[in-house]
Amino acid sequence: MLQTRGVAAVEELVILAGVYAAISAWTVHFSATQPALAISNLVVGIALAVLGLCMSLVPERSQDLNFVVLLMGAWLIVAPWVVGQGPDTGTVLSNVITGACVCLFSLTAGGLLMSKRRT
Repeated sequence: MLQTRGVAAVEELVILAGVYAAISAWTVHFSATQPALAISNLVVGIALAVLGLCMSLVPERSQDLNFVVLLMGAWLIVAPWVVGQGPDTGTVLSNVITGACVCLFSLTAGGLLMSKRRT
């Protein structure tokens, strides 16, 4: 039970990262210069927040969704160069740090779930 609480806590961090990813275009002020990246971040951020909410409600069933969250975090890292046109430093740092945190949270939750299965 204690390990599933830890997984739920990590997944709640995914919710926060998703909300930040969704609003980051307006927070970092690149929505006017990078509209395609702003839309990408908005869609991925909302999806991360919803997945994080689902995974925190039922952490023992979230093993398969951790891989999807990991892929979304990787997409946040590469999106400035794939979707954006000449991103500036703030845009790149915002996406790379947010994506790295999402990947870290996903791997941490997956590791906690794997150690729970072994015991």
